[in-house]
Amino acid sequence: MSMTTPIVDFVRSYAKSGTARLHMPGHKGQSLLGFEPLDITEICGADELYAPEGIIAESEANATRLFGTAHSYYSTEGSSQCIRAMLFLALQGAPQNGKRPVLLAARNAHKALLYAAALLDFDIRWLWPSAQAEGALCSCPVTAEALTGALHAMAQQDNTPFGVYVTSPDYLGGVQDIPALAAVCRAQGVPLLVDNAHGAYLRFLPQNCHPIAQGAAMCCDSAHKTLPVVTGGAYLHLAHDAPVQDEAAVRGALALFGSTSPSYLILQSLDACNAVLAGDYPRQLAQCCAALENLRRSLNKAAAARQCPVPLAVAGAQQEPMKLTLDAAALGCTGIALAEALRRAQMECEYADPRYVVLMFTPENPPQDFERLQTALEQLLAAVPAGLPRPENRAGEFAALQQQAVQRCTIRQAVLGAQVRIAGDDLIIKGVGAFTGGEVDSHNDHRIAMMAAIAASRATGEVVIHGAEAVNKSYPDFFDHYRLLGGKVTLEEE
Repeated sequence: MSMTTPIVDFVRSYAKSGTARLHMPGHKGQSLLGFEPLDITEICGADELYAPEGIIAESEANATRLFGTAHSYYSTEGSSQCIRAMLFLALQGAPQNGKRPVLLAARNAHKALLYAAALLDFDIRWLWPSAQAEGALCSCPVTAEALTGALHAMAQQDNTPFGVYVTSPDYLGGVQDIPALAAVCRAQGVPLLVDNAHGAYLRFLPQNCHPIAQGAAMCCDSAHKTLPVVTGGAYLHLAHDAPVQDEAAVRGALALFGSTSPSYLILQSLDACNAVLAGDYPRQLAQCCAALENLRRSLNKAAAARQCPVPLAVAGAQQEPMKLTLDAAALGCTGIALAEALRRAQMECEYADPRYVVLMFTPENPPQDFERLQTALEQLLAAVPAGLPRPENRAGEFAALQQQAVQRCTIRQAVLGAQVRIAGDDLIIKGVGAFTGGEVDSHNDHRIAMMAAIAASRATGEVVIHGAEAVNKSYPDFFDHYRLLGGKVTLEEE
């Protein structure tokens, strides 16, 4: 497929034109790091990202054809911008039932989701890993049965989420069963929203596994994570059945959460990537995936020969092909220690936690990267002592966390309210000008009840204190005196 690169062509032509740059940015094209001649702003002819009519519109149309979507939009601020815009758009279809809007989301979501919830002020009902799940909080496989049950439970409470939100692939490379989840969402009339930040390349596998192709209504891709795009380049993809199709509305949502000075370096990178994807990239991608699969098999064969308690390389149908996730328990060490060992061998990993190490490959990795990694891991395997115990299943810990996860305030209140931390014997409080209101349980402590009442005097909304009668322990007239000072109090029996 032939592919134009209109943004790249325009900027290069401008850089060579000798035009006096009497506009931003301040470097005026003079090289400090080398890229400055190609770093421009929204000048005449360069189009506008949030109201494109020229070269950006043409380039996005190219990306839309490549991904097979209803429309693919560019972001120069990563998937974080796309996530906020996607949720803003989905929120427009929230049920008008007088209740706070709720999103049903898998618990391993990126913090960008929490920031979006704080900004847009919606609640989240969490989907947790099953009691049998083994892994880390980075993973949260959701079955169609579990999703159906969660939606039915919400329906019994006369509550319908404005969307179902899953992360796929997750940080450890786990992939959700998007077709099955999409079928459930479609049957319930709820849009499926996918954080596909790590999976832009899935469209170009021999079997198209991109979330949009598998039934998602909207998703975001971080192009810079797995495609040859500079950091910050991302896409917001809409399916043909997305709840919002109006282009102006989508552009408005992206603009709401984006800078008015988008990076033309990133836009050029996204534009140039179109030509790469339309060329030999699918074949190179298939080769890279095959090389990684061979490496997994080789490592696990070597681990089995050393009688390691678990496979060294995480494998299976629910793993994305371009991540190599290593289980350090196979070597009898932590993921942190394994990452440090690889670092000493001049390899930098993407992620490490107490158990796992994540290595990200693309077709841009030369063969020697594979060879260096295999050599280093085989040396580590050779030193593994016999009789290592199997790692402990932590599913119980996740179940305990779920039991503790009782909502006591909105996410907006948690993120934007007063911040408290403990440092040794000190309680350090970073205050705010006012509280937004909410609910407090005194737990039969008179001090907490009175403190909450005082805090309510600086709240913009209503504060409900459960167990307010606890003040009788030390100050029975507290609320009478509170009224005399101008406070508004309504006492109700619970």
